[in-house]
Amino acid sequence: MAAATPLSLRAYVWRHRRRIVTGFALVLASVGIHVGMPFITRYAVDALREGAVPPLVIAGYAGAYLLAALAMAICGVHMRQILLALGHQVEYEIRRDVFNHLTRMDAYFYQRERTGDLMTKMTSDLTAVREFVGQGLFQGARTAIGFVLAFGIMFALNVRLAAVMLLLLPAISVLFFFLIRVLRVRYEASQEQFSRISNFSQESFAGIRTLRGYAIEARQQARFGLLNQEYIKLQMGLSRVERPLWPTMVLLFGLGVVAILWVGGRQVVAGDLTIGQFVQFSQYLFILQWPMLALGWTINLLQRGRASWQRIATILEADPRIADHQDTDHRITEVHGDIRFERVRLTMGATPVLHDIQLHIPAGQTLGITGPTGSGKTLLASLLARLLDPTQGRVTIGGCDLRQIPLDVLRQHVGVAPQEAFLFSDTLANNIGFGLAEPDAEKIFAAAQLAELHPDIETFPDQFDTWLGERGVTLSGGQRQRTAISRALARDPAILILDDVFSAIDTQTEAAIQARLRPVLQDRTTLIISHRVSSLRHADRIIVLQNGCITQSGTHAELVQQPGYYRELDEVQRLEARLEGEA
Repeated sequence: MAAATPLSLRAYVWRHRRRIVTGFALVLASVGIHVGMPFITRYAVDALREGAVPPLVIAGYAGAYLLAALAMAICGVHMRQILLALGHQVEYEIRRDVFNHLTRMDAYFYQRERTGDLMTKMTSDLTAVREFVGQGLFQGARTAIGFVLAFGIMFALNVRLAAVMLLLLPAISVLFFFLIRVLRVRYEASQEQFSRISNFSQESFAGIRTLRGYAIEARQQARFGLLNQEYIKLQMGLSRVERPLWPTMVLLFGLGVVAILWVGGRQVVAGDLTIGQFVQFSQYLFILQWPMLALGWTINLLQRGRASWQRIATILEADPRIADHQDTDHRITEVHGDIRFERVRLTMGATPVLHDIQLHIPAGQTLGITGPTGSGKTLLASLLARLLDPTQGRVTIGGCDLRQIPLDVLRQHVGVAPQEAFLFSDTLANNIGFGLAEPDAEKIFAAAQLAELHPDIETFPDQFDTWLGERGVTLSGGQRQRTAISRALARDPAILILDDVFSAIDTQTEAAIQARLRPVLQDRTTLIISHRVSSLRHADRIIVLQNGCITQSGTHAELVQQPGYYRELDEVQRLEARLEGEA
Protein backbone atom coordinates (compact mmCIF):
# COMPACT_ATOMS: atom_id res chain seq x y z
CA MET A 1 0.00 0.00 0.00
CA ALA A 2 1.23 3.47 -0.88
CA ALA A 3 1.91 5.95 1.87
CA ALA A 4 -0.80 8.51 2.51
CA THR A 5 -0.38 11.62 0.45
CA PRO A 6 0.17 14.75 2.56
CA LEU A 7 -2.57 17.29 1.87
CA SER A 8 -0.77 20.14 3.63
CA LEU A 9 2.03 22.07 2.00
CA ARG A 10 3.56 22.31 5.45
CA ALA A 11 3.91 18.52 5.47
CA TYR A 12 5.94 18.60 2.25
CA VAL A 13 8.20 21.35 3.58
CA TRP A 14 8.59 19.94 7.09
CA ARG A 15 10.06 16.63 5.88
CA HIS A 16 13.13 18.72 4.92
CA ARG A 17 13.41 20.37 8.33
CA ARG A 18 17.15 19.71 8.63
CA ARG A 19 17.75 21.58 5.41
CA ILE A 20 15.42 24.35 6.59
CA VAL A 21 17.19 24.69 9.93
CA THR A 22 20.59 24.82 8.17
CA GLY A 23 19.29 27.37 5.67
CA PHE A 24 17.77 29.57 8.38
CA ALA A 25 21.00 29.37 10.39
CA LEU A 26 22.88 30.63 7.34
CA VAL A 27 20.30 33.40 6.86
CA LEU A 28 20.76 34.40 10.50
CA ALA A 29 24.54 34.34 10.13
CA SER A 30 24.46 36.34 6.89
CA VAL A 31 22.09 38.98 8.25
CA GLY A 32 23.94 39.06 11.58
CA ILE A 33 27.24 39.76 9.84
CA HIS A 34 25.53 42.36 7.66
CA VAL A 35 24.12 44.30 10.61
CA GLY A 36 27.45 44.02 12.42
CA MET A 37 29.46 45.61 9.59
CA PRO A 38 28.21 49.19 10.33
CA PHE A 39 29.95 48.96 13.72
CA ILE A 40 33.28 48.68 11.89
CA THR A 41 32.36 51.74 9.80
CA ARG A 42 31.30 53.66 12.90
CA TYR A 43 34.55 53.04 14.78
CA ALA A 44 36.64 53.81 11.72
CA VAL A 45 34.82 57.11 11.06
CA ASP A 46 35.01 58.20 14.70
CA ALA A 47 38.70 57.30 14.83
CA LEU A 48 39.37 59.40 11.72
CA ARG A 49 37.28 62.22 13.17
CA GLU A 50 39.41 62.34 16.32
CA GLY A 51 42.63 62.95 14.42
CA ALA A 52 45.62 61.10 12.98
CA VAL A 53 45.15 57.37 12.78
CA PRO A 54 48.07 54.97 12.26
CA PRO A 55 47.98 53.18 8.87
CA LEU A 56 47.91 49.81 10.62
CA VAL A 57 44.69 50.78 12.42
CA ILE A 58 43.07 51.85 9.14
CA ALA A 59 44.28 48.61 7.54
CA GLY A 60 42.80 46.69 10.48
CA TYR A 61 39.39 48.29 9.98
CA ALA A 62 39.57 47.67 6.23
CA GLY A 63 40.66 44.04 6.73
CA ALA A 64 37.89 43.41 9.26
CA TYR A 65 35.30 44.89 6.87
CA LEU A 66 36.65 42.77 4.00
CA LEU A 67 36.59 39.57 6.09
CA ALA A 68 33.01 40.30 7.18
CA ALA A 69 31.96 40.90 3.58
CA LEU A 70 33.64 37.63 2.53
CA ALA A 71 31.93 35.67 5.31
CA MET A 72 28.56 37.21 4.42
CA ALA A 73 29.07 36.28 0.76
CA ILE A 74 29.93 32.65 1.63
CA CYS A 75 26.84 32.39 3.86
CA GLY A 76 24.72 34.01 1.15
CA VAL A 77 25.80 31.53 -1.51
CA HIS A 78 25.09 28.50 0.66
CA MET A 79 21.78 29.76 2.03
CA ARG A 80 20.51 30.43 -1.51
CA GLN A 81 21.68 27.02 -2.64
CA ILE A 82 19.93 25.27 0.26
CA LEU A 83 16.63 27.16 0.33
CA LEU A 84 16.16 27.52 -3.42
CA ALA A 85 17.00 23.84 -3.87
CA LEU A 86 14.34 23.13 -1.24
CA GLY A 87 11.77 24.78 -3.51
CA HIS A 88 12.75 22.55 -6.43
CA GLN A 89 12.72 19.42 -4.25
CA VAL A 90 9.25 20.18 -2.90
CA GLU A 91 8.05 20.94 -6.44
CA TYR A 92 9.32 17.53 -7.59
CA GLU A 93 7.64 15.71 -4.70
CA ILE A 94 4.30 17.43 -5.24
CA ARG A 95 4.43 16.81 -9.01
CA ARG A 96 5.25 13.15 -8.36
CA ASP A 97 2.39 12.75 -5.89
CA VAL A 98 -0.09 14.58 -8.12
CA PHE A 99 0.84 12.41 -11.11
CA ASN A 100 0.63 9.22 -9.04
CA HIS A 101 -2.73 10.32 -7.67
CA LEU A 102 -4.06 11.14 -11.13
CA THR A 103 -3.12 7.67 -12.39
CA ARG A 104 -5.33 6.20 -9.63
CA MET A 105 -8.35 8.35 -10.43
CA ASP A 106 -11.29 6.78 -12.24
CA ALA A 107 -13.54 7.63 -15.18
CA TYR A 108 -15.88 9.66 -12.96
CA PHE A 109 -13.06 12.06 -12.06
CA TYR A 110 -11.95 12.62 -15.66
CA GLN A 111 -15.52 13.16 -16.79
CA ARG A 112 -15.72 16.29 -14.66
CA GLU A 113 -12.11 17.56 -14.88
CA ARG A 114 -10.68 19.37 -17.89
CA THR A 115 -7.32 18.23 -19.20
CA GLY A 116 -6.13 21.81 -19.72
CA ASP A 117 -6.95 22.69 -16.11
CA LEU A 118 -5.00 19.68 -14.85
CA MET A 119 -2.00 20.67 -16.99
CA THR A 120 -2.11 24.24 -15.66
CA LYS A 121 -2.10 22.94 -12.09
CA MET A 122 0.91 20.71 -12.83
CA THR A 123 2.87 23.51 -14.54
CA SER A 124 2.00 27.13 -13.76
CA ASP A 125 0.55 26.47 -10.31
CA LEU A 126 3.44 24.20 -9.32
CA THR A 127 5.91 26.91 -10.38
CA ALA A 128 4.11 29.36 -8.10
CA VAL A 129 4.32 26.87 -5.22
CA ARG A 130 8.04 26.34 -5.87
CA GLU A 131 8.64 30.10 -5.74
CA PHE A 132 6.57 30.26 -2.57
CA VAL A 133 8.67 27.58 -0.85
CA GLY A 134 12.07 28.61 -2.21
CA GLN A 135 12.12 32.37 -2.70
CA GLY A 136 9.24 32.93 -0.26
CA LEU A 137 10.94 31.21 2.66
CA PHE A 138 14.35 32.65 1.79
CA GLN A 139 13.23 36.24 1.34
CA GLY A 140 10.66 36.02 4.15
CA ALA A 141 13.26 34.80 6.64
CA ARG A 142 15.80 37.33 5.45
CA THR A 143 13.27 40.17 5.75
CA ALA A 144 11.99 39.14 9.19
CA ILE A 145 15.44 38.57 10.70
CA GLY A 146 16.79 41.74 9.08
CA PHE A 147 13.97 43.88 10.51
CA VAL A 148 14.35 42.45 14.03
CA LEU A 149 18.16 42.74 14.23
CA ALA A 150 18.44 46.11 12.50
CA PHE A 151 15.68 47.77 14.51
CA GLY A 152 17.03 46.21 17.73
CA ILE A 153 20.45 47.76 17.17
CA MET A 154 18.90 51.05 15.98
CA PHE A 155 16.88 51.37 19.22
CA ALA A 156 20.01 50.53 21.21
CA LEU A 157 21.88 53.32 19.39
CA ASN A 158 19.28 56.06 19.35
CA VAL A 159 15.68 55.61 20.50
CA ARG A 160 14.45 58.82 18.91
CA LEU A 161 15.82 58.07 15.44
CA ALA A 162 14.62 54.46 15.61
CA ALA A 163 11.13 55.59 16.65
CA VAL A 164 10.97 57.94 13.64
CA MET A 165 11.84 55.01 11.35
CA LEU A 166 9.30 52.78 13.11
CA LEU A 167 6.51 55.21 12.17
CA LEU A 168 6.85 53.93 8.59
CA LEU A 169 5.66 50.43 9.54
CA PRO A 170 1.94 51.27 10.10
CA ALA A 171 1.79 52.74 6.60
CA ILE A 172 3.34 49.55 5.20
CA SER A 173 0.93 47.36 7.20
CA VAL A 174 -2.19 49.22 6.02
CA LEU A 175 -0.99 49.08 2.42
CA PHE A 176 -0.48 45.33 2.46
CA PHE A 177 -3.66 44.61 4.41
CA PHE A 178 -5.75 45.87 1.51
CA LEU A 179 -3.56 44.76 -1.36
CA ILE A 180 -3.07 41.14 -0.22
CA ARG A 181 -6.78 40.35 -0.35
CA VAL A 182 -7.21 41.84 -3.81
CA LEU A 183 -4.06 40.10 -5.08
CA ARG A 184 -5.32 36.65 -4.16
CA VAL A 185 -8.75 37.05 -5.77
CA ARG A 186 -7.34 38.44 -8.99
CA TYR A 187 -4.57 35.84 -9.19
CA GLU A 188 -7.08 32.98 -8.82
CA ALA A 189 -9.24 34.46 -11.59
CA SER A 190 -6.17 34.82 -13.81
CA GLN A 191 -5.16 31.18 -13.23
CA GLU A 192 -8.67 29.95 -14.02
CA GLN A 193 -8.58 31.81 -17.33
CA PHE A 194 -5.15 30.38 -18.10
CA SER A 195 -6.64 26.92 -17.50
CA ARG A 196 -9.36 27.68 -20.06
CA ILE A 197 -6.70 28.66 -22.60
CA SER A 198 -4.75 25.44 -21.90
CA ASN A 199 -7.87 23.33 -22.23
CA PHE A 200 -8.91 25.05 -25.47
CA SER A 201 -5.42 24.55 -26.92
CA GLN A 202 -5.31 20.88 -25.90
CA GLU A 203 -8.70 20.15 -27.49
CA SER A 204 -7.82 22.09 -30.65
CA PHE A 205 -4.53 20.25 -31.18
CA ALA A 206 -6.07 16.86 -30.34
CA GLY A 207 -8.86 17.50 -32.84
CA ILE A 208 -6.74 19.26 -35.48
CA ARG A 209 -7.93 16.90 -38.24
CA THR A 210 -11.56 17.72 -37.52
CA LEU A 211 -10.77 21.41 -37.22
CA ARG A 212 -9.05 21.50 -40.60
CA GLY A 213 -11.57 19.13 -42.16
CA TYR A 214 -14.35 21.62 -41.46
CA ALA A 215 -12.14 24.57 -42.46
CA ILE A 216 -12.86 26.44 -39.23
CA GLU A 217 -9.29 27.52 -38.50
CA ALA A 218 -10.27 31.20 -38.60
CA ARG A 219 -13.13 30.64 -36.16
CA GLN A 220 -10.86 28.80 -33.70
CA GLN A 221 -8.21 31.49 -34.02
CA ALA A 222 -10.84 34.12 -33.20
CA ARG A 223 -12.02 32.16 -30.14
CA PHE A 224 -8.42 31.69 -29.03
CA GLY A 225 -7.87 35.43 -29.42
CA LEU A 226 -10.90 36.23 -27.26
CA LEU A 227 -9.70 33.87 -24.54
CA ASN A 228 -6.27 35.52 -24.58
CA GLN A 229 -7.75 39.01 -24.54
CA GLU A 230 -9.70 38.08 -21.41
CA TYR A 231 -6.50 36.65 -19.90
CA ILE A 232 -4.63 39.87 -20.70
CA LYS A 233 -7.46 41.85 -19.12
CA LEU A 234 -7.24 39.79 -15.93
CA GLN A 235 -3.43 39.98 -15.89
CA MET A 236 -3.57 43.75 -16.32
CA GLY A 237 -6.03 43.92 -13.42
CA LEU A 238 -3.58 41.89 -11.34
CA SER A 239 -0.72 44.12 -12.50
CA ARG A 240 -2.60 47.24 -11.46
CA VAL A 241 -2.60 45.89 -7.90
CA GLU A 242 1.03 44.70 -7.98
CA ARG A 243 2.38 47.77 -9.78
CA PRO A 244 2.11 50.28 -6.87
CA LEU A 245 3.94 48.00 -4.43
CA TRP A 246 7.51 48.67 -5.51
CA PRO A 247 7.17 52.46 -6.11
CA THR A 248 5.35 52.83 -2.78
CA MET A 249 8.15 51.06 -0.93
CA VAL A 250 10.72 53.27 -2.72
CA LEU A 251 8.74 56.34 -1.59
CA LEU A 252 8.62 55.12 2.01
CA PHE A 253 12.36 54.44 1.91
CA GLY A 254 12.94 57.96 0.63
CA LEU A 255 10.91 59.36 3.50
CA GLY A 256 13.12 57.37 5.88
CA VAL A 257 16.26 58.92 4.40
CA VAL A 258 14.78 62.42 4.77
CA ALA A 259 13.83 61.69 8.40
CA ILE A 260 17.33 60.49 9.26
CA LEU A 261 18.93 63.53 7.58
CA TRP A 262 16.59 65.90 9.40
CA VAL A 263 16.47 64.38 12.89
CA GLY A 264 19.93 62.78 12.88
CA GLY A 265 21.60 65.84 11.38
CA ARG A 266 20.19 68.06 14.10
CA GLN A 267 21.50 65.64 16.77
CA VAL A 268 24.97 65.65 15.21
CA VAL A 269 24.98 69.47 15.23
CA ALA A 270 23.83 69.47 18.87
CA GLY A 271 26.61 67.02 19.80
CA ASP A 272 24.17 64.28 20.88
CA LEU A 273 25.30 61.96 18.07
CA THR A 274 28.75 61.32 16.68
CA ILE A 275 29.47 61.31 12.96
CA GLY A 276 30.34 57.62 13.22
CA GLN A 277 27.01 56.83 14.89
CA PHE A 278 25.16 58.86 12.26
CA VAL A 279 26.94 56.93 9.47
CA GLN A 280 26.20 53.66 11.27
CA PHE A 281 22.52 54.56 11.58
CA SER A 282 22.37 55.54 7.91
CA GLN A 283 23.89 52.20 6.97
CA TYR A 284 21.13 50.40 8.86
CA LEU A 285 18.60 52.30 6.81
CA PHE A 286 20.31 51.03 3.65
CA ILE A 287 20.42 47.52 5.15
CA LEU A 288 16.64 47.77 5.60
CA GLN A 289 16.23 49.04 2.04
CA TRP A 290 16.11 45.62 0.41
CA PRO A 291 13.79 44.02 3.01
CA MET A 292 11.44 47.00 2.63
CA LEU A 293 11.55 46.88 -1.16
CA ALA A 294 11.34 43.07 -1.23
CA LEU A 295 8.43 42.94 1.19
CA GLY A 296 5.87 43.58 -1.55
CA TRP A 297 7.44 40.99 -3.83
CA THR A 298 7.63 38.45 -1.02
CA ILE A 299 4.00 38.98 -0.01
CA ASN A 300 3.02 38.58 -3.68
CA LEU A 301 4.95 35.28 -3.88
CA LEU A 302 3.27 34.02 -0.73
CA GLN A 303 -0.22 34.91 -1.97
CA ARG A 304 0.35 33.36 -5.40
CA GLY A 305 1.83 30.23 -3.84
CA ARG A 306 -1.01 29.87 -1.37
CA ALA A 307 -3.68 30.27 -4.06
CA SER A 308 -1.90 27.83 -6.39
CA TRP A 309 -1.45 25.25 -3.63
CA GLN A 310 -5.19 25.33 -2.92
CA ARG A 311 -5.85 24.63 -6.61
CA ILE A 312 -3.37 21.72 -6.59
CA ALA A 313 -4.82 20.37 -3.34
CA THR A 314 -8.20 19.86 -5.05
CA ILE A 315 -6.52 17.05 -7.03
CA LEU A 316 -4.88 15.41 -4.00
CA GLU A 317 -8.09 15.66 -1.98
CA ALA A 318 -10.17 13.92 -4.67
CA ASP A 319 -10.82 10.24 -3.91
CA PRO A 320 -11.47 7.72 -6.69
CA ARG A 321 -14.86 6.05 -6.52
CA ILE A 322 -13.31 2.92 -8.04
CA ALA A 323 -10.61 1.78 -5.61
CA ASP A 324 -9.60 -0.91 -3.16
CA HIS A 325 -11.41 -0.60 0.16
CA GLN A 326 -11.77 -2.33 3.50
CA ASP A 327 -13.59 -5.32 1.96
CA THR A 328 -10.84 -5.93 -0.62
CA ASP A 329 -9.24 -9.33 -0.13
CA HIS A 330 -5.54 -8.84 -0.83
CA ARG A 331 -4.96 -12.58 -0.59
CA ILE A 332 -6.49 -12.91 -4.06
CA THR A 333 -3.75 -13.15 -6.68
CA GLU A 334 -5.52 -15.01 -9.49
CA VAL A 335 -8.76 -14.36 -11.38
CA HIS A 336 -10.56 -17.29 -12.99
CA GLY A 337 -13.98 -18.95 -13.16
CA ASP A 338 -17.45 -18.13 -14.47
CA ILE A 339 -18.53 -14.51 -14.83
CA ARG A 340 -21.96 -13.53 -13.55
CA PHE A 341 -23.91 -10.28 -13.75
CA GLU A 342 -26.47 -10.49 -10.96
CA ARG A 343 -29.37 -8.06 -11.32
CA VAL A 344 -26.97 -5.33 -12.38
CA ARG A 345 -28.19 -1.80 -12.84
CA LEU A 346 -26.07 1.21 -13.82
CA THR A 347 -26.98 4.87 -13.64
CA MET A 348 -24.85 7.64 -15.13
CA GLY A 349 -25.76 10.86 -13.39
CA ALA A 350 -29.55 10.68 -13.22
CA THR A 351 -29.88 8.53 -16.36
CA PRO A 352 -30.37 4.74 -16.05
CA VAL A 353 -28.28 3.04 -18.77
CA LEU A 354 -28.33 -0.65 -17.78
CA HIS A 355 -31.43 -2.34 -16.36
CA ASP A 356 -31.56 -5.56 -14.35
CA ILE A 357 -28.82 -7.39 -16.27
CA GLN A 358 -28.80 -11.14 -15.54
CA LEU A 359 -25.96 -12.82 -17.40
CA HIS A 360 -23.86 -15.95 -16.95
CA ILE A 361 -20.62 -16.37 -18.95
CA PRO A 362 -18.95 -19.74 -18.36
CA ALA A 363 -15.16 -19.72 -18.11
CA GLY A 364 -13.56 -20.05 -21.55
CA GLN A 365 -16.72 -19.02 -23.42
CA THR A 366 -16.69 -16.46 -26.23
CA LEU A 367 -19.65 -14.11 -25.81
CA GLY A 368 -20.77 -11.82 -28.63
CA ILE A 369 -22.52 -8.57 -27.68
CA THR A 370 -24.41 -6.43 -30.19
CA GLY A 371 -27.17 -3.87 -30.22
CA PRO A 372 -27.98 -0.36 -31.42
CA THR A 373 -25.61 2.52 -30.71
CA GLY A 374 -26.07 3.73 -27.13
CA SER A 375 -27.61 0.51 -25.88
CA GLY A 376 -24.92 0.02 -23.19
CA LYS A 377 -22.57 -2.54 -24.77
CA THR A 378 -19.31 -0.78 -23.81
CA LEU A 379 -20.67 0.08 -20.36
CA LEU A 380 -21.41 -3.60 -19.75
CA ALA A 381 -17.79 -4.49 -20.59
CA SER A 382 -16.52 -1.58 -18.48
CA LEU A 383 -18.17 -3.13 -15.44
CA LEU A 384 -16.14 -6.28 -15.97
CA ALA A 385 -12.84 -4.34 -15.94
CA ARG A 386 -14.15 -2.22 -13.02
CA LEU A 387 -13.78 0.99 -14.93
CA LEU A 388 -17.26 1.53 -13.49
CA ASP A 389 -19.11 -0.06 -10.60
CA PRO A 390 -22.78 -1.09 -10.81
CA THR A 391 -25.28 1.17 -9.13
CA GLN A 392 -27.15 -1.93 -7.97
CA GLY A 393 -26.40 -5.64 -8.10
CA ARG A 394 -22.96 -7.13 -8.49
CA VAL A 395 -20.53 -8.67 -10.97
CA THR A 396 -18.65 -11.80 -9.90
CA ILE A 397 -15.81 -13.94 -11.23
CA GLY A 398 -15.59 -17.44 -9.79
CA GLY A 399 -18.24 -16.41 -7.25
CA CYS A 400 -16.12 -13.52 -5.95
CA ASP A 401 -17.52 -9.97 -6.15
CA LEU A 402 -15.21 -7.83 -8.28
CA ARG A 403 -15.10 -5.26 -5.48
CA GLN A 404 -13.34 -7.83 -3.30
CA ILE A 405 -10.59 -8.41 -5.87
CA PRO A 406 -7.61 -6.00 -5.69
CA LEU A 407 -7.81 -3.65 -8.67
CA ASP A 408 -4.25 -4.39 -9.78
CA VAL A 409 -4.93 -8.13 -9.77
CA LEU A 410 -8.21 -7.81 -11.65
CA ARG A 411 -6.83 -5.56 -14.37
CA GLN A 412 -3.72 -7.69 -14.81
CA HIS A 413 -6.06 -10.51 -15.85
CA VAL A 414 -8.29 -8.43 -18.13
CA GLY A 415 -7.14 -7.31 -21.58
CA VAL A 416 -9.20 -4.57 -23.26
CA ALA A 417 -8.93 -3.54 -26.91
CA PRO A 418 -11.16 -0.44 -27.29
CA GLN A 419 -12.59 0.80 -30.57
CA GLU A 420 -10.78 4.11 -30.21
CA ALA A 421 -7.28 2.96 -29.32
CA PHE A 422 -5.04 5.49 -27.58
CA LEU A 423 -1.50 5.15 -28.86
CA PHE A 424 1.46 6.95 -27.32
CA SER A 425 4.26 8.93 -28.94
CA ASP A 426 6.63 5.99 -28.75
CA THR A 427 7.81 3.07 -30.87
CA LEU A 428 5.30 0.60 -32.24
CA ALA A 429 6.91 -2.18 -30.16
CA ASN A 430 6.50 -0.19 -26.95
CA ASN A 431 2.88 0.55 -27.82
CA ILE A 432 2.13 -3.14 -28.36
CA GLY A 433 4.03 -4.15 -25.21
CA PHE A 434 2.60 -1.29 -23.16
CA GLY A 435 0.83 -3.62 -20.73
CA LEU A 436 3.81 -5.91 -20.16
CA ALA A 437 5.79 -5.62 -16.95
CA GLU A 438 9.03 -6.04 -18.94
CA PRO A 439 9.62 -5.69 -22.71
CA ASP A 440 9.31 -9.09 -24.38
CA ALA A 441 10.12 -9.14 -28.10
CA GLU A 442 8.68 -12.64 -28.59
CA LYS A 443 5.30 -11.75 -27.06
CA ILE A 444 5.17 -8.50 -29.04
CA PHE A 445 5.99 -10.29 -32.28
CA ALA A 446 3.42 -13.07 -31.63
CA ALA A 447 0.69 -10.56 -30.73
CA ALA A 448 1.34 -8.57 -33.92
CA GLN A 449 1.03 -11.75 -35.98
CA LEU A 450 -2.26 -12.72 -34.32
CA ALA A 451 -3.69 -9.28 -35.12
CA GLU A 452 -2.50 -9.47 -38.77
CA LEU A 453 -0.39 -6.36 -38.12
CA HIS A 454 2.94 -7.94 -38.98
CA PRO A 455 2.55 -7.66 -42.81
CA ASP A 456 2.07 -3.89 -42.39
CA ILE A 457 4.98 -3.64 -39.96
CA GLU A 458 7.32 -5.15 -42.54
CA THR A 459 6.58 -2.20 -44.84
CA PHE A 460 7.45 0.39 -42.14
CA PRO A 461 10.91 1.98 -42.40
CA ASP A 462 12.01 0.87 -38.92
CA GLN A 463 9.47 -1.95 -38.52
CA PHE A 464 8.82 -2.50 -34.78
CA ASP A 465 11.07 0.46 -33.93
CA THR A 466 8.98 2.83 -36.04
CA TRP A 467 8.12 5.90 -34.00
CA LEU A 468 4.41 6.67 -33.92
CA GLY A 469 3.14 10.24 -33.92
CA GLU A 470 0.94 11.58 -31.14
CA ARG A 471 -2.10 9.29 -30.66
CA GLY A 472 -0.73 7.08 -33.45
CA VAL A 473 -1.44 9.71 -36.10
CA THR A 474 1.00 8.06 -38.53
CA LEU A 475 -1.13 4.89 -38.63
CA SER A 476 -4.42 4.31 -40.44
CA GLY A 477 -7.59 3.63 -38.46
CA GLY A 478 -7.36 -0.11 -39.17
CA GLN A 479 -3.70 -0.22 -38.15
CA ARG A 480 -4.49 1.55 -34.89
CA GLN A 481 -7.24 -0.96 -34.14
CA ARG A 482 -4.96 -3.89 -34.89
CA THR A 483 -2.31 -2.34 -32.65
CA ALA A 484 -4.93 -2.20 -29.89
CA ILE A 485 -5.74 -5.89 -30.45
CA SER A 486 -2.03 -6.71 -30.33
CA ARG A 487 -1.60 -4.77 -27.09
CA ALA A 488 -4.46 -6.67 -25.43
CA LEU A 489 -3.19 -10.07 -26.67
CA ALA A 490 0.43 -9.41 -25.64
CA ARG A 491 -0.61 -9.56 -21.98
CA ASP A 492 -2.07 -13.07 -22.49
CA PRO A 493 -5.09 -12.13 -20.31
CA ALA A 494 -7.53 -14.62 -18.80
CA ILE A 495 -10.39 -12.34 -19.89
CA LEU A 496 -10.27 -10.58 -23.26
CA ILE A 497 -12.59 -7.72 -24.28
CA LEU A 498 -12.64 -6.74 -27.97
CA ASP A 499 -14.80 -3.62 -28.19
CA ASP A 500 -15.82 -3.07 -31.84
CA VAL A 501 -12.18 -3.42 -32.88
CA PHE A 502 -13.00 -4.51 -36.43
CA SER A 503 -15.01 -1.42 -37.42
CA ALA A 504 -12.11 0.16 -39.36
CA ILE A 505 -10.75 -3.15 -40.72
CA ASP A 506 -11.75 -4.57 -44.11
CA THR A 507 -13.65 -7.86 -44.14
CA GLN A 508 -10.75 -9.89 -45.61
CA THR A 509 -8.35 -8.77 -42.87
CA GLU A 510 -11.06 -9.33 -40.27
CA ALA A 511 -11.55 -12.91 -41.48
CA ALA A 512 -7.79 -13.54 -41.33
CA ILE A 513 -7.59 -12.14 -37.76
CA GLN A 514 -10.53 -14.24 -36.62
CA ALA A 515 -8.99 -17.39 -38.11
CA ARG A 516 -5.81 -16.71 -36.11
CA LEU A 517 -7.75 -15.82 -32.96
CA ARG A 518 -10.03 -18.88 -32.75
CA PRO A 519 -7.42 -21.22 -31.24
CA VAL A 520 -6.30 -18.46 -28.85
CA LEU A 521 -9.83 -17.64 -27.70
CA GLN A 522 -10.50 -21.24 -26.68
CA ASP A 523 -8.19 -20.78 -23.68
CA ARG A 524 -9.78 -17.62 -22.29
CA THR A 525 -13.12 -15.94 -21.62
CA THR A 526 -13.78 -13.43 -24.38
CA LEU A 527 -16.31 -10.65 -24.95
CA ILE A 528 -16.62 -9.47 -28.55
CA ILE A 529 -18.63 -6.28 -28.98
CA SER A 530 -19.52 -5.54 -32.58
CA HIS A 531 -22.13 -4.33 -35.05
CA ARG A 532 -20.81 -6.82 -37.63
CA VAL A 533 -22.45 -10.23 -37.84
CA SER A 534 -19.20 -11.55 -39.36
CA SER A 535 -17.43 -10.69 -36.08
CA LEU A 536 -20.08 -12.41 -33.95
CA ARG A 537 -21.14 -15.53 -35.86
CA HIS A 538 -18.41 -17.76 -34.40
CA ALA A 539 -19.11 -16.78 -30.77
CA ASP A 540 -20.37 -19.51 -28.46
CA ARG A 541 -23.24 -17.27 -27.50
CA ILE A 542 -24.56 -13.87 -28.56
CA ILE A 543 -26.67 -11.39 -26.62
CA VAL A 544 -28.51 -8.36 -27.93
CA LEU A 545 -28.67 -5.20 -25.80
CA GLN A 546 -31.41 -2.67 -26.47
CA ASN A 547 -32.09 0.33 -24.24
CA GLY A 548 -29.88 -1.16 -21.56
CA CYS A 549 -31.69 -4.50 -21.44
CA ILE A 550 -30.83 -7.96 -22.80
CA THR A 551 -33.56 -8.63 -25.36
CA GLN A 552 -32.14 -11.68 -27.16
CA SER A 553 -29.70 -14.47 -26.35
CA GLY A 554 -28.51 -17.51 -28.28
CA THR A 555 -26.12 -18.76 -30.93
CA HIS A 556 -25.85 -17.20 -34.37
CA ALA A 557 -27.90 -20.04 -35.87
CA GLU A 558 -30.62 -19.58 -33.25
CA LEU A 559 -30.84 -15.82 -33.46
CA VAL A 560 -31.12 -15.62 -37.25
CA GLN A 561 -34.22 -17.78 -36.93
CA GLN A 562 -35.85 -15.46 -34.39
CA PRO A 563 -37.60 -12.21 -35.30
CA GLY A 564 -35.74 -9.27 -33.81
CA TYR A 565 -32.74 -7.01 -33.99
CA TYR A 566 -30.13 -9.66 -34.75
CA ARG A 567 -31.97 -11.21 -37.70
CA GLU A 568 -32.60 -7.76 -39.17
CA LEU A 569 -28.91 -6.92 -38.74
CA ASP A 570 -27.92 -10.15 -40.48
CA GLU A 571 -30.32 -9.57 -43.37
CA VAL A 572 -29.17 -5.99 -43.92
CA GLN A 573 -25.48 -6.97 -43.93
CA ARG A 574 -26.13 -9.92 -46.27
CA LEU A 575 -27.89 -7.55 -48.67
CA GLU A 576 -25.03 -5.03 -48.46
CA ALA A 577 -22.48 -7.77 -49.18
CA ARG A 578 -24.53 -8.97 -52.15
CA LEU A 579 -24.80 -5.47 -53.58
CA GLU A 580 -21.06 -4.89 -53.13
CA GLY A 581 -20.35 -8.19 -54.90
CA GLU A 582 -22.56 -7.25 -57.83
CA ALA A 583 -20.89 -3.85 -58.06
